[in-house]
Amino acid sequence: MTPRLKEKYINEIVPAMMKEFSYKNIMQAPKIQKIVLNVGLGEAIQNIKFLEAAQKELGKITGQKAVITKAKKSIATFKLRQGMPIGCKVTLRGNTMYEFLDRLISVALPAIRDFRGISGKSFDGRGNYALGIREQFIFPEIDYDKVEMVHGLDIIMCTSAGTDKESKALLRMLGIPFRN
Repeated sequence: MTPRLKEKYINEIVPAMMKEFSYKNIMQAPKIQKIVLNVGLGEAIQNIKFLEAAQKELGKITGQKAVITKAKKSIATFKLRQGMPIGCKVTLRGNTMYEFLDRLISVALPAIRDFRGISGKSFDGRGNYALGIREQFIFPEIDYDKVEMVHGLDIIMCTSAGTDKESKALLRMLGIPFRN
C-alpha cells in the first residue's frame, strides 16, 4: 500500500513541477529524500532519564527507534564533555517519511495554538527546509499526562531540489502551509 501523499506526488505534483519549471525529464523533478527529526536536550547532562523519555516519544511519533546523539566538543561553561549523550534523532525515508509528513500537515500543524502558517524563510540555500516545534504535544501520539518534560524538536526536510524556489514549490504542492 502506498501512502496517499506519495500517490499525490507521483500523479499530480510531478506533472505540475515539470510544467512550472519546464523540466524535460521526470527525474529532474525534485522530491523529498529524507526527513530528520532531532531533539537536543541540554538537561540530559544532569538527568539521563529526560533523554530516555524523549527517545521513547520520538519513537511513538515516528514509528522508528531514535538514535542517541553525543556531544562533538567539550564545553566547560555548560559542564559538557565530548562523547556525552545530549540528544536523539530519527531519520525517515520512503513510505514512513510520506506517512509522517501527511500526519504533520493534516493533524499536527493545525493543532498549534494561533497557527497562521509556517515561515517560508527557513531554507538553507540548497533546497532543504528546517522547521522548529516548541512542544511535542501537537502530535496525537503523545499523552499529555505521561510526559516528564516539555521539549521541542527540529524537523528537517531534505529535498533533491537545487534551489530554494523549487523546494518551496514542492513543499507548497505537498500541502505545507507557508505564511508568505
